[in-house]
Amino acid sequence: MTDAGAALRVLHTEASLGWGGQEIRILTEARGVARRGHAVTLAAPEESRIYQEASRYGVNAVALPIGKKRLGGALALRGLISRERFDVLNTHSSTDTWLAALACRSLAEAPPIVRTRHISAPLPDNAPTKWLYTRATNRIVTTGEKLREQMLRETGVAADRVVSIPTGIDLARFHAGDPVAARALTRLPASAPLVGIVATLRSWKGHRYLLQALAALPYKDVHLAVVGDGPQREALEALAKELGVAERVTFAGNQEDVAPWMQAFDLFCLPSYANEGVPQALMQAMACGLPVITTPVGSIEEIVTDGDTGVLVPPENAERLREAIARLLDDAPARERLGARAAAAARERFGDDRMVDRMLAVFRAAASHG
Repeated sequence: MTDAGAALRVLHTEASLGWGGQEIRILTEARGVARRGHAVTLAAPEESRIYQEASRYGVNAVALPIGKKRLGGALALRGLISRERFDVLNTHSSTDTWLAALACRSLAEAPPIVRTRHISAPLPDNAPTKWLYTRATNRIVTTGEKLREQMLRETGVAADRVVSIPTGIDLARFHAGDPVAARALTRLPASAPLVGIVATLRSWKGHRYLLQALAALPYKDVHLAVVGDGPQREALEALAKELGVAERVTFAGNQEDVAPWMQAFDLFCLPSYANEGVPQALMQAMACGLPVITTPVGSIEEIVTDGDTGVLVPPENAERLREAIARLLDDAPARERLGARAAAAARERFGDDRMVDRMLAVFRAAASHG
């Protein structure tokens, strides 16, 4: 049990080897909590990107073999929990959540588990999953209200144990900048209309529909910047060649700092069709004052209001995406209006301090009530 004002000892676990919004949220949140005077540790596989990036965020990290659902990972996690006596354990992916649940199950005194659910992929409908969420975890955090409703519907967990806490972003980093300087820094075309996307190259992020929309635009000077990397890169590069737009597409790969890329764009597109929570890159783009075109998937509608702070198009529809891009490229006042409204919404709602405040409240509630 932890007193209301006492410093907490928090352990985050992440099994994922990839790099995207989920991993960035974990490190941003962990850094924010640590800056409030709490002791924060991240446990992750040594080969994972999040483990390698932790020091850059100022987050203490421990390498554990938790990338797969194996007994050795559960035992390693059990040993760390036994030695360090954490007040709360915050898990983030399926694999590390199961390992944490098994590790804690075998301990007489184990920290309560807070499970953060970042995506909207359906949960398995079986007894072990029901046990994991209704009994093994103390609190559940989702990154959007629609994800919270999905969690309640699919698991039957008590409503007072599930809370929606959207990801926060660093508003000191993400803001409107000088597009001329940003294009020079990123080596993007100086004068071409520039559409951008920042996302891991996974199929459900919808990159292929963006490439199809680009190919169908009546303007042949429009350039597309694809920031991020992932398993779909080779297929997307091949598709760009097949569509005849390869010379107008920059595949930039992962970038340590995506803010200059955002500041270089004329508009931002994220045509996801599945699995989204509240995409961090979408909030970053809005904070940079960009007009955004996206889809009503996951909890995106909780941050983008169609016609006010962005434009929503149906998922998996390259033609509607093309129409929206063409309309905004033709209408500079509309781009300016949408970008200004998006930036105002970001300043009001998306700061990372708010996320940290709310996560600390969850951690304290879990640690106090067990």
